Amino acid sequence: MLAMRIRSLGRAHWLAFFGGLLVCWAALFAMAIPAELRSLEATYGASIIEFLCGGALGAQSYPASLAMWALMSAAMMAPTILPALATYDDLSNVAATGFWRLVGGYLAVWLGFSVLAAAAQVTLFRAGLIGSLGQSLSVPLTMTLLIGAGLYQFSALKEACLSRCRAPLTFFMQHWDEGPFRNGLRLGLDCLGCCWALMALGFVGGTMNLVFMGLALVLMTLEKLPEIGRHMTRPLGVALIGAGLALPLF
Repeated sequence: MLAMRIRSLGRAHWLAFFGGLLVCWAALFAMAIPAELRSLEATYGASIIEFLCGGALGAQSYPASLAMWALMSAAMMAPTILPALATYDDLSNVAATGFWRLVGGYLAVWLGFSVLAAAAQVTLFRAGLIGSLGQSLSVPLTMTLLIGAGLYQFSALKEACLSRCRAPLTFFMQHWDEGPFRNGLRLGLDCLGCCWALMALGFVGGTMNLVFMGLALVLMTLEKLPEIGRHMTRPLGVALIGAGLALPLF
């Protein structure tokens, strides 16, 4: 069974999917702000970023912020639906175009999220609440993001979305007749309902922070696995709330 699954992942559409992920991560790595530049901003303020980058990077540019959020959403969220994509591939006897319609519907939802997230980033920067690298400069903002994300871990909406993400076979049995694109939209909305608050934590440590992106990808992927996720959702919420409440002490 495992050998059959490994062989199926070598088909053209799977190779293209994984290749696309590698391209997204490579682009994010190329766009990532180097540690030296972050140190300069901490010493000299946001003006050094504006001087060196001419506004092409950082939170003050909406096009750059949108490109960054779109790439980050694709790179971080597409891997979390691998179980759903594999289930669809097992159930489907149609051409690979159905696979791509499913992926397209899913990513369309996250593109919409990216439009809103980039607008929020520019607004927060202009209000002086985040730096030019997207990191929070406000203790109340950081506390709100951490505690808010922690509380959301206990919400009924989060639990409902997670339950659907953890049961892709049941999902497709219920919605198969709607077609792959609408299935992708539904999957995207469920995924958004699971993960938007965790994605918003990018404003805590700075957007384009590869360490945050890697950690968040691992957490969100594990949270969607039935045998692992049910044991980590609420403890993660407790940890986030605790971090938010303890922040003023540091």
